[in-house]
Amino acid sequence: MKREILNFFEMKIPSKSINEGFARMAVSAFASQTDPTIEQLAEIKTVISEAITNAVVHGYQNEPGIIHVKVSLLKEKTLKIVVKDKGVGIPDIHKAMEPLYTTGNADRAGMGFTIMQTFTDKLKVVSRPGKGTTLTMEKAL
Repeated sequence: MKREILNFFEMKIPSKSINEGFARMAVSAFASQTDPTIEQLAEIKTVISEAITNAVVHGYQNEPGIIHVKVSLLKEKTLKIVVKDKGVGIPDIHKAMEPLYTTGNADRAGMGFTIMQTFTDKLKVVSRPGKGTTLTMEKAL
């Protein structure tokens, strides 16, 4: 059953760490139409930061690329966020989702997926090595 979309926006941003802040503000501003709590907005900003950072650092490995973000407000007052890259992909999603696991260097905590799972109601990760990764997150507001 297809769920009714009340409003949405899409954006494409270069895979540069500097764009993480812009994505945080754009998504939280969009979510503001639902009159969320301050805590909900903070959680939305955090999951967007984690998703964008994962795409930049792990997906594109700090090389040039494009990150696609689509945010939808569903009829049941749920925010759906899709973040997609066409980077290197994740060979083992289950391993990547383990707390403290990282393919990054020593300054990476390996908590990105754990944080996304904690602050959303639903997280789906689809990835193919060499083809990229799509994160779909939902949060009831």
